[in-house]
Amino acid sequence: MDDLRNAAWHKSSYSTQGGNCVEVAGGVRAAVPVRDSKDPQGPALVFPADAWRTFVAGVRAGDFGEV
Repeated sequence: MDDLRNAAWHKSSYSTQGGNCVEVAGGVRAAVPVRDSKDPQGPALVFPADAWRTFVAGVRAGDFGEV
């Protein structure tokens, strides 16, 4: 796993909605790290890139209800 201390984190485009924010980091081989933007020094969850793409597609398709 790549070292995430110098990762380029990006906030969700929905980050202004009630403070429930996530950030994702790009540039990690075959994985997508995700963390809570309110706790940037806290842990990150790391998902396989294929699983993350499937999750995002499901969110966009409304598979999890209204976002």
